[in-house]
This record gives sequence, C-alpha cells and structure tokens, in this order.
Amino acid sequence: MKLNYLIIRLLVSVIVLIGFVSCKTEVEKPPNIIYILADDLGYGDLSCYGQKNFSTPNIDRLASEGLQFTQHYSGSTVCAPSRSSLMTGQHTGHTPIRGNREWKPEGQVPLPDQAYTVAELLKKQGYVTGAFGKWGLGYPGSEGDPNNQGFDVFYGYNCQRIAHHYYPWHLWDNQEKVILDGNEGDKTGVYAPNIIHKKALEFIKNNKDNPFFLFYPSVIPHAELFAPEEYMVQFRNKFLPEKEYAGTDEGERFRLGAYGSQCESHAAFAAMVTLLDEQVGEIVETLKELGLDENTLVIFTSDNGPHLEGGADPDYFDSNEKFKGYKRDLYEGGIRVPMIARWPEKIKSGRNTDHLSAFWDVMPTIADIIGADIPEGIDGISFLPTLYGDENQEEHPYLYWEFHERRGRQAVRRGDWKLVKYNVFQPEKTTHELYHIPTDPGEGRNLAEKNMDIVEELLEIMENARVESEIFANGSF
Repeated sequence: MKLNYLIIRLLVSVIVLIGFVSCKTEVEKPPNIIYILADDLGYGDLSCYGQKNFSTPNIDRLASEGLQFTQHYSGSTVCAPSRSSLMTGQHTGHTPIRGNREWKPEGQVPLPDQAYTVAELLKKQGYVTGAFGKWGLGYPGSEGDPNNQGFDVFYGYNCQRIAHHYYPWHLWDNQEKVILDGNEGDKTGVYAPNIIHKKALEFIKNNKDNPFFLFYPSVIPHAELFAPEEYMVQFRNKFLPEKEYAGTDEGERFRLGAYGSQCESHAAFAAMVTLLDEQVGEIVETLKELGLDENTLVIFTSDNGPHLEGGADPDYFDSNEKFKGYKRDLYEGGIRVPMIARWPEKIKSGRNTDHLSAFWDVMPTIADIIGADIPEGIDGISFLPTLYGDENQEEHPYLYWEFHERRGRQAVRRGDWKLVKYNVFQPEKTTHELYHIPTDPGEGRNLAEKNMDIVEELLEIMENARVESEIFANGSF
C-alpha cells in the first residue's frame, strides 16, 4: 500500500512538473516579428494619419490596437539606402548603400558581405527568416542577395527597376527564376503583389511552431500605378478630373523599368492602397487563426515619402499631409513616414507617441526584444521602452541623412531644430535652411540667418556624422 502511495505521488509530481515546464516554455517562446514596409507611401496616405479621400480600415485597426508614431523617419528618401539603413541599423552616413545604383542586367549594387543585418541577428537567435516583396540590395547570387544576408526564404523582386512593374515577366524564389507565363509579352494575367502575398501567408503557416521574422517589403504603391480591375471599379470616376499618364507600352524599355500608361491615375492609386490595406488585414487574421496573434509584433511603415512618378498625384491626395517635399527630398515630406506597432501582449492599445525615431532604431529594438546583444558600430537606439510605455526612453542626440543624387543633399535633426543642406556637390550653390519643427512642421520659415550659432553647431554634426563610402564616393560632403 505504501509503495503504491509513493508511486502515485511520484506520478503526480511528474505531471505537475511537465505542466510547469510546458507552461514556462510557452511563456518564454520568443515573439514572432512581422515588419511590413510599404513603398513610397506618404505620411498622409493612411486614414489614421489624415487621409480623407479613401480609407484604410485594417491599418487603422492596427493603430487603434497598438502604438502610432508621429515622428518616425525613414532611413533615406529613396528605396535602396532606406532599406540598407533598416537592415544594418546605420544611418546613411555609415550604412554601405547610400543611393539607387543599378547593376546590369538585373539588380542593384550589393550590400557587402561584411554588413551585418537584422535578419542575420535573428537567424543567429534561432529565428526562421523570410523576405517577400522587393529587395534592391544586391543582384541575384551576389553577396547582397537576400539569401546571403540572413534570409532563409526570399520570394519576389530582386531588382528595384523590375519592381516598377506589377505584371513582370519573372520573379525570384530564392535562387530560382520563376517565369510568369500569364504575363508573357504584354499579357496581364498575374498581378505580382498577389502571389507574393500568398507566399508570405504560406511562410507564416509553415512556421507557426517556430519563432519567425517576416520582412514584407511590398511594392505598393510605387509607380507604375496598376491595380486589378476588381479594385479599380471601386474608385473609377470618384476622383475627377482624372490624371492621365502617357507611359511606355511597347519597345525596348517595356517592362524593363519604364512605367506603363495609366489614364485613371487617381483611381489606380486609391485602389492600390486599398489592396495593400486588405493584405495587412489578411496577415493579422492569419495570425489570429493560427493562435499567434498575442505573441507577434507587427510593425507597419513606409520606406520614404510619396513619389511623383508614373502619374502619381500626391498633392491631390495630400499624401505628405502638412509636410513639404516628396521622395528624393530631405524635407519632412520626403523622410517622415507613418509607423504603427501592434503587439497585444506588450503594447497598450490606442496610444500615440512623438518619440523621435528612425529606421536605424529597428535593429537595436529587435535585439532588445529578444535579449540579444546589440551589435557594435550601429547608430540606432532601442525604442522598446516607448513600445512598453516606459518614460525612461533614451533619446537621440541627433538624426542624420545624406543623399547622393540631385547634386548632393544632407539633413540633421537635433531636438526641435532641423538643418537642410542642398547642392552639397556644388559649393557655390550650396544652401542652408534651418527650421524649428514643432512650430513650423511644414518647413516654411528658414531661420538660418537669425540663428547662425545653431547652424554652425548642426554643420559640425553633419561633418562628423559620416565616413566616406567606397561604394558611393561620387562627391564630397
């Protein structure tokens, strides 16, 4: 009898221990991380940030259930350097890729092998990593190829130039070139963002039992302005007068970079953003269906300000809200972007923050979340305290950008002040513009002449905030 009693007690103890370990393991499972990057979406292109012409209910729901940033900045004002800043945790004075430089026949100048990316950081911590959308940081097979920069899985456009097209002739599945027969010649049978989206959802489902990092750099709403007919009909004739764009519909450059014609640019833009919004909603619904919602951090943002190409009409839609400038500018309209973070377990819903942050903060924030060492040599500061609502958030001494096109441009923001320097490569034409952002967010009053002491201080920051780039040493800052 006594032996049976001891056996029963032992079995009960084992069951309790198993339950405890199981519970502990579940609690300690690292969070999944999904980073959704829209392409050329302006600060004012979401209804939760002020868009009045159409609505983005799914992204708005992210904001209402999470944290909305009002002073978040992209890594750069164009695609490749912005992504390089995001991946490396470095601003454009340090990150290797500082411009959109092409590589023939397909791709861009590669991120060097010695670069350390957020995907490599997460993979080292046991995460499965996947990228679905547009890459632009290295031609296929190069050292900058996503499979060589920490991503287990890649599906989408390797090349930014090919990503101008929504009905491309091919995409890439890791190292396999996938020919889209439905788009042969001038056919429009396969809308690429839709099949990329399906692959991203499959990645989530296939890795529901593993911690995963999903990088989702959508091509929407970058030009050209094309959307499936079922979305076009929702907005046709609603935004009159329409803006017509005469593009390239045949010849040598057809689907090799030049934008196609669009006679309904306004409707197409609204349709594209609506489709993107629905895809964001489907990602969240998939998380809920799989029981992953509570332990998944979802971040939504854009790579830079709104573009003017391919028939786009950002002034019609107030895409840059109250801000001055567009893509390729270092004014607020070119680099201030929407950002929303949702994480039901950790982030209190319905909050806004004016914390100054930028793309290069994403890497240290993720390292902070998963308990990894923050890499040396980066410029970012973790904004995890802001996500948690902790008032003890470290602040940046300054934010810095440089842009190697348009005769060279630089900008620095320190606290409330921002200095913008244009025509850097032509000293006889160089301009200095100083703005007090809280009282003049539209950068309409240049206060440089009245505050030369501040100008000199910010110019010194500009000089010391950067090192020369071997890849982009085409001018002198």
